[in-house]
Amino acid sequence: MTLQSGRDGESTPDGESRGAGRDPRPTRRGVLLGVGLVGLGGVLAGCSTAAVPYDANEAGVPPNGPAPGAMPSSGAMTSPAAPGSDAMSSSPSPRGGQARKKAKPKPKGTVLGAASDIPVGGGAIYTAAKVVVTQPASGQYKAFSAVCTHVGCLVNKVTSGTIGCPCHGSEFKITNGAVVAGPAPSPLPARQIKIVDDQVILL
Repeated sequence: MTLQSGRDGESTPDGESRGAGRDPRPTRRGVLLGVGLVGLGGVLAGCSTAAVPYDANEAGVPPNGPAPGAMPSSGAMTSPAAPGSDAMSSSPSPRGGQARKKAKPKPKGTVLGAASDIPVGGGAIYTAAKVVVTQPASGQYKAFSAVCTHVGCLVNKVTSGTIGCPCHGSEFKITNGAVVAGPAPSPLPARQIKIVDDQVILL
């Protein structure tokens, strides 16, 4: 019995070597299987593994917008919203489509009255606040304590450029509160005011 050497170096009793007749070229089945695996790998690589809410859109964004601090996954495909489209708007527009106007902050202090009620060259006395406000010249406002520096009576009139006290006849200038006639020993203390929207505000 003669042994014959096969293609792979192994001899068989019947003279045929193992592996004889195998074609080293790839078969059609192998090629298709390889192409299928490559395609499947590409599909899996493009898929996102991030959790997506039940009611999310195709881009994986929920109806109320993305959660704060959330970042889109690397595999998710996103596209910018078209101009005028509010599907991806992060801040809803106010009702009616009009911008909400900011309310003006209330000025600090006590509102005494209207500045237009104070005559030029005269003044107005606010007894509740114990303040007298004068307007020596147009648009120039001064304020003083309405308590006379003599014995503490409240002044009651502003005439002829002076502020008068009814108790003992003391008079003070409307420009600076200085004593014009005694017995008051010192001027009326100045008070701080400001005019806002025609309102006299005591600070």
